[in-house]
Amino acid sequence: MVRIVVVSAGLGVPSSTRLLADLLGDAAERAVEARGAEVAVDVVELRPLAHALADHLLTGFPTGDLADALDRVARADGLVVVTPVFSASYSGLFKTFFDVMEPGTLDGKPVLVAATAGTARHSLVLDHALRPLFAYLRAVVVPTGVFAASEDFGGGDGALEKRVDRAAGELAALVAAGAGGGGGTPTAPRRPAYADDAVADVTPLEQLLREAGGDSVR
Repeated sequence: MVRIVVVSAGLGVPSSTRLLADLLGDAAERAVEARGAEVAVDVVELRPLAHALADHLLTGFPTGDLADALDRVARADGLVVVTPVFSASYSGLFKTFFDVMEPGTLDGKPVLVAATAGTARHSLVLDHALRPLFAYLRAVVVPTGVFAASEDFGGGDGALEKRVDRAAGELAALVAAGAGGGGGTPTAPRRPAYADDAVADVTPLEQLLREAGGDSVR
């Protein structure tokens, strides 16, 4: 059974962020099933967890529904994460949820990043904020991110649906390839062999300066 967890940080009820999260979750389910695998899609809504997240920041311990949500994310084979745009970046609620995770939780886990905003001018948030965050957390971010402005919903041209399906297909491919570590035991991305060789061949700056006749390093 493939486990996909959708994390939605929408604050409104109803929420365009949750709407996009549901579109992506449904598309991911279809994409995984198309590969012949059984799939369970679970949604983690962060809005009801706001108080528990604040308590966790102060105490260092998750409780109740927050502990359950963190456990579901840890055991997932792949994630879909969706945030509204606040001040040209992800929301504080969204960031706090990933701040309180145990180190290594997302190592090697496939993640589809998505965001919503009132205007398309915020679309660069995917590459300027979300990708760097999940790269730092050592997740494997799918190539296609999904941004939806208000006018993208019900636009009639199918452009949003096409992006959703393409991103979901990429997530399904990564999950099928085992990038998620097989059911909640994430595998960190392998370090290229040449990286160790390159480090071994580095000559310290001080040595180079001495050989060049330099008296000191400043």
